[in-house]
Amino acid sequence: MLNPFQLLCSKINMSKTKKLSKGHYEILFIVPNKFTEDEAKQIIAKVDEVIIKSGGEISNREYWGKKKLAYDIKQNSYGYYSLVEFDSEKEAISVIDQNLRLSTDILRHQIVAKKFKTEEAIKREQEIKQKIEAKKMEEAKAAIEKQAEKLAADKENSKNALKRAKKSDLKDLDEKLEGILSANDLI
Repeated sequence: MLNPFQLLCSKINMSKTKKLSKGHYEILFIVPNKFTEDEAKQIIAKVDEVIIKSGGEISNREYWGKKKLAYDIKQNSYGYYSLVEFDSEKEAISVIDQNLRLSTDILRHQIVAKKFKTEEAIKREQEIKQKIEAKKMEEAKAAIEKQAEKLAADKENSKNALKRAKKSDLKDLDEKLEGILSANDLI
């Protein structure tokens, strides 16, 4: 058992190590197909309310629409997918998780801590994506040019082979005709 001085010291140390800043989170959840699309959007709005009531600040919403599930969940083959990014305290995440787990309107959900991206980081990622796409385009052009050269070479080779075949056919025909004409059986 701790004496009062040790208890006070432990509380002081805890306050120094405890972070007071909000974390950035992402939640992906699936609404079952038994609801219409309008009802699904209302359920998504309820999830937003749960996040806000628990002290979260929503920064981004994406509605992905109706998609086929990889496997049936509670006799559902399809579901409405929604993604929400928000900032919240760590303690509020367990409250949000519990509310969604108890909800019968949500098939599955997953909350993930995300690293918050600044606008500079987003711009850098876009520049990298553009460079990658440009490089892929160059590689595709080079592959097309190489294939065109190969086709042109194959075409030239086939023309030469056709000419040789015609010449050899004429020689064979001349030999056969000569053999027929020179035969004594004809006279």
